[in-house]
Amino acid sequence: MTTGEKKQPVAAGGAKVGEAKNSAKAPVQSKPQIVLPPSLTVRQLAELLQVSPIEIIKQLMRNGIMANINQVLDFDTAALVAAVYGREARRQVTRVAVKRPTPTGTGKLLPRPPVVTIMGHVDHGKTSLLDAIRQSNIIATEAGAITQHIGAYQVEVDSKKITFLDTPGHEAFTAMRARGAQVTDIAVLVVAADDGVMPQTIEAIDHARAAEVPIVVAINKIDKPEANPERVKQQLADLGLVIEEWGGDVICVPVSAKKKQGINDLLENILVLAEIMELKAEVDCPAEGVVIEAKLDKSRGPVATLLVQKGTLKFGDILVAGDTWGKVKAMSSDLGKHLRKAEPATPVEVLGLNGVPQAGDSFKVVGSEREARQILEKLQAERERARARAVSLTGISAQIGSGKVKELNIVLKTDVQGSIEPIKDSLERLSDENVRVRVIHSASGTISESDVLLAIASKGIIIGFNTRAEPGAQKLAELGGVSIRYYNVIYELVDDVSRALKGMLEPTYAEVLEGQAEVLAVFDTAKKGKVAGIMVKEGRVRRDALARVVRKGQVVCESKIISLRRFKEDVKEVAAGFECGVGVEGFSDFQVGDIIQVFGKAVIT
Repeated sequence: MTTGEKKQPVAAGGAKVGEAKNSAKAPVQSKPQIVLPPSLTVRQLAELLQVSPIEIIKQLMRNGIMANINQVLDFDTAALVAAVYGREARRQVTRVAVKRPTPTGTGKLLPRPPVVTIMGHVDHGKTSLLDAIRQSNIIATEAGAITQHIGAYQVEVDSKKITFLDTPGHEAFTAMRARGAQVTDIAVLVVAADDGVMPQTIEAIDHARAAEVPIVVAINKIDKPEANPERVKQQLADLGLVIEEWGGDVICVPVSAKKKQGINDLLENILVLAEIMELKAEVDCPAEGVVIEAKLDKSRGPVATLLVQKGTLKFGDILVAGDTWGKVKAMSSDLGKHLRKAEPATPVEVLGLNGVPQAGDSFKVVGSEREARQILEKLQAERERARARAVSLTGISAQIGSGKVKELNIVLKTDVQGSIEPIKDSLERLSDENVRVRVIHSASGTISESDVLLAIASKGIIIGFNTRAEPGAQKLAELGGVSIRYYNVIYELVDDVSRALKGMLEPTYAEVLEGQAEVLAVFDTAKKGKVAGIMVKEGRVRRDALARVVRKGQVVCESKIISLRRFKEDVKEVAAGFECGVGVEGFSDFQVGDIIQVFGKAVIT
């Protein structure tokens, strides 16, 4: 570009854009319009224009911009590229979702405080930040300075209240969603300025997005000499979280929990966002809400921390919470102050329940003990029916065919990082005007309990590509009725999902984990070669069952059990807690520490 040329808009990476060479002249008639966000990546622009990302990169290079597929472009730059392809760009108006509860006719809608969840990677300062906000000493009461439970706290800023949930991680946040509790209005993502985006940061972002709540970024530890906030902002932009300073719509506040810097700015931004969201709730009606945590206290009996979401909870009210009920005998705030009533978005500790409910259980005030018992009987029957309805690809296929489902949520896990993007792109391209395919979380590694919780909460499925589920995750999936599909070939994966979207998928088989054992010793035998001496850790091991040998998280063999012996006697099965010798067909390379998973097949209906 020569000195005399007119300056053009600047891309997010800082490069200047000149006039596109060899671009087609604009037709006299109006061009087809395309709506673009304030900022987007090269990949996202290519998808919107329905061209290859390589073509977009070529156009940018012609304009003096050296960009990669994840480069973030501002609106003006993207608009110039869109014009080359005959599209007139229009800026997307970003609006925060306004939550408007439906009045039941028994209560009056009034403004309520926002409920905020603190999320992020371990050791990035979540609890330290909350400690600085409350001007208290939460960390001193925590073992090893790591949060051990869910806490709910309320602070007051300029006569306005904010309720904070301090969770031990995004798993607990999603576990509550999995139980039907959508408690959070705003998620504060804490990222350390000296550490940057970490794996748990990415998981927290995916979980917050799945919950469809706005994210406020707090870049913590800016007081450290090695702090690099700009690097953090770039990492977040690569993940699609573009901050306002870079033309996006994500609020970002630099803070130091240790030095108490930026705390007021963070609180003010939360209050502004809450005001835009117009959060309201009914006040003068029977209280409803969610259980934040519960425990059995030796001296006080069942103790539950409740978050009121609607109505006013009063001393003496009879309430149903999860699988239990009781009468409110005492009620106190997070500071230990005794209360006679609690309005919406107020966390309270309650005594008087007959049992201990689970975190995420909903509660509601009822008129009498008899009504409470009747509600519990109905809930039990509904839960049994819900367990019978598994969230499977075949089941979703049937619902898509009948028009009941418009979105397919997928949790994708692969063996290596390089497999994620091609599979994710192939799946998302299957979306059409009727059904949208949405990969809500993708990562490499084994399928964990966190992945299953996210699938349960989002009513989605899990796809494993050249990877397997951890035993705990497999059991949780069976209990939660979530389908885990395993593939080794990408076209089979895409073909299955494609047929499911068309409502044509045939019933298939799923694994049912029957038992798990650990190899303690390896023996040579004259007739059967090497056999493993094992201890059955869970379930049972049976002869002729399908088996998988796992070594350091990797599957080294899939076959079946051909011999099973205890004290020189052939047996049909061995239960948990007992030792035995086992032979696997076609495999003899056992090593001490190997895990043998025994499984069966069940039809997914």
